[in-house]
Amino acid sequence: MKRQSIKFEFGNRSARITLLAIFFLFALTVHAQTGAVETVQFRSQLVSATLPYNVILPPGYRAARTTRYPVLYLLHGWAGHYTDWVTRTNVADYAAQYRLIVVMPEGNDSWYVDSAGVATDKYESYVLKELIPDVDKRYRTIQSRYGRAVAGLSMGGYGAIKYGLKYPTTFVFAASMSGAFGVTRYTENEMGGSNWEPFLKTLGPIGSETRKANDVFEIARGLSPARVTSLPYFYFDVGTEDAAQHVKPNRELSELFLEKKIAHEYRELPGTHSWAYWDQQVQEVLKIAAAKMRMTHYSVRNRSR
Repeated sequence: MKRQSIKFEFGNRSARITLLAIFFLFALTVHAQTGAVETVQFRSQLVSATLPYNVILPPGYRAARTTRYPVLYLLHGWAGHYTDWVTRTNVADYAAQYRLIVVMPEGNDSWYVDSAGVATDKYESYVLKELIPDVDKRYRTIQSRYGRAVAGLSMGGYGAIKYGLKYPTTFVFAASMSGAFGVTRYTENEMGGSNWEPFLKTLGPIGSETRKANDVFEIARGLSPARVTSLPYFYFDVGTEDAAQHVKPNRELSELFLEKKIAHEYRELPGTHSWAYWDQQVQEVLKIAAAKMRMTHYSVRNRSR
């Protein structure tokens, strides 16, 4: 049988329409598999500034007009911004595997606290009182504790665990990668000269009430047994090659959680305080978050590997 070849002549109108249709369908398929990233330019009244946030929508979000989705709030680290997660990791591709919305807010260098020295730097209040309500208003979210999780890296990991401890009726799951849990203990020598003054404005001097109110160890120690039962499930990890100022507080927090019988999982894994490590671990955070936002019973586990 003679083999025939078929050519599309671009001067042929029918062929052009066919090619355009194929390209359009291909584009729709790729979009459906990867989801979509949107940026919201949100004006915060509490912070008196525009605080943009990125949103990763799950595949099929626009087509499923009545479906509601759980939300993972993903916080960036110190010296970072709301764009970091999308531009420096493959989180948009990883999130496409799950039926959830990922929100990445702007936290600047706030440590996600209400500042001790700057009246308008109320970033903790912003997240709880402005950001979450705005996301719930704009998107089809599950507007309850069981449809909401928070996670982050370094400064953001500290913020996420702190929010989980302080606001158990808001989040069902809180996670940290390389969490800077010792932040309230930092001294001028640890922060470095030029970094100390803005840090002092945020958390106040050593021993200040603002530091105590934002110390995850103090918060956890003060929890009653009844309060512990209401907490979200916690997950946190740190790289074994990370600095001691990160590794030691992570171990200490896990030991305290075990003592208080706070449901959690702690891991030490090969890696440094780097985007390579966070790109790897955000996949695990997404996996656990997706599972925990559908579960209500947890058990304490402590695993190092």
